[in-house]
Amino acid sequence: MSTETFGHNSVDPRSNGLFGVYVHWPFCAAKCPYCDFNSHVHRGEFDEQTYVQSYAAELAYFARQAPGRTVQSIFFGGGTPSLMDPRSVEAIIDAIARHWVIDPRAEITLEANPTSVEADRFRGYRAAGVNRVSLGVQSLREGPLAELGRRHTVDEAVAAVRLAQSIFPRSSFDLIYSRPRQTLDEWQDELTEALWLAEAGHVSLYQLTIEMGTRYYDLFRAGKLKMPDEELSADFYEMTQELTQQAGLPAYEISNHARPGQESRHNLIYWRYGEYVGVGPGAHGRLLINNQRHATATEKMPFDWQKRVQSRGHGMVTDDILTWEEEGDELLVMGLRLREGIDPRRFHKISGRAISERQINELRSIGFVETLPNGFIRVTDKGWPVLDAVVADLAA
Repeated sequence: MSTETFGHNSVDPRSNGLFGVYVHWPFCAAKCPYCDFNSHVHRGEFDEQTYVQSYAAELAYFARQAPGRTVQSIFFGGGTPSLMDPRSVEAIIDAIARHWVIDPRAEITLEANPTSVEADRFRGYRAAGVNRVSLGVQSLREGPLAELGRRHTVDEAVAAVRLAQSIFPRSSFDLIYSRPRQTLDEWQDELTEALWLAEAGHVSLYQLTIEMGTRYYDLFRAGKLKMPDEELSADFYEMTQELTQQAGLPAYEISNHARPGQESRHNLIYWRYGEYVGVGPGAHGRLLINNQRHATATEKMPFDWQKRVQSRGHGMVTDDILTWEEEGDELLVMGLRLREGIDPRRFHKISGRAISERQINELRSIGFVETLPNGFIRVTDKGWPVLDAVVADLAA
């Protein structure tokens, strides 16, 4: 995997030289039945300009806690950030630039839904500084789109992907598979089309999971939603890996596929366990302050968050200092999702303990992990489907 000059060999094992900013925009036009993200449908009057001022205020607070950083990536997630006025996006980027240096090569990503895509709006985001778009396509079939609660058609999705590719230097789109009643043949046809469409070099492919608090969870509990069994789910995953590999978009993370150099730089900050600020309702962050890693989270309800920011300068409801053991566990959970694996020497420096050689050898003997020439430990293709169990064994 290409690391470019991405801080990967930094002498500071705690941050790995990585720093990004996540901006959560909580509003959506509709709530999808599978979604457990912090998203809200708002139908009343809304002063977007005033709301955006709260982001600037919260950024100023976090900048005082973590000064002197260089921002390598900014990510507008949601919700549906493509419902934002491009001027709002520009105002938030400008606020970030007031407090930190933004690397000239920084990746600035905005998530978008095909229904909220217009050429003028995309050009507005590009002018505001966005250089990468991630589109929530989810399916290239009309029936599943409707079942997933998506409000766009297949034609609109394809047009949005093509438009993004024509305007932004980098782009990606998401698909959901292993859906109710989906067959392997159907997924093979759909994924083949998707890989032909993904000429920009990045696609995210997620197995559908049933999350508590969603409409799908209620249907599943009531026996009204039949999901693929464990064996079929494994077949879906294996087919996905084979087809993406053949198309030149191998997995660099368990659900993300890219040509070399097209990996999501922002998500690599998470998976390589760097630092990131999270602003906006329900955003999470990991910051090193006085050599201690803080786990932060903000108020989830959009207008309660705004009130907190107006009264306190931030919307945080959680600010926990992680123990060394917790840091080590998080490094394993995040880093072993990557094809490149983790550096056990960094794990030792962060957690104060070494990964058990006995555990490594046991997992290696059954083909679940391997040690690379650079000393990194990574999960194999055979081990990825049981990643949670592998992580638990190594963390023990």
